[in-house]
Amino acid sequence: MNTLQVGDKVPDFSSKDQDGNPVKLSDYKGKKLIIFFYPRANTPGCTAEACNLRDNYKELQANGYHILGVSEDGEKKQANFKNKYDFPFPLLADEDHTVINAFGVWGPKKFMGKEYDGLHRTTFLIDGDGTVARVISKVKTKDHAAQILEEA
Repeated sequence: MNTLQVGDKVPDFSSKDQDGNPVKLSDYKGKKLIIFFYPRANTPGCTAEACNLRDNYKELQANGYHILGVSEDGEKKQANFKNKYDFPFPLLADEDHTVINAFGVWGPKKFMGKEYDGLHRTTFLIDGDGTVARVISKVKTKDHAAQILEEA
């Protein structure tokens, strides 16, 4: 796993959101961007994290941030997740791992003594030039917005 680090340029990527619309990093040129990677839509931790960002969306926007959520779930699952919880930000359906691999967040994980490859819950704060400004690898799912804003 070769995760992007602070100071790295984010490679331009293109993916589809929950409605099949193309989304590219270049769409956010000149804007601050939060990209949060989560393992699976509609699971307790991922729901808590995304809902916390939703509940604090206005404050994050006031700090100049745009938000993208990313998992390997398909468009239909992402659309259901977004609609069920009324998320005001797009969710990328990165089934082919284009974005996941660009950020280097896929790799070995352990759960209940079993090892497997999976998506690591990680958040990247990206500046207007497309450079990683901060990486949060120990995400507090229920208090993630505060984690993001504490150094904003």
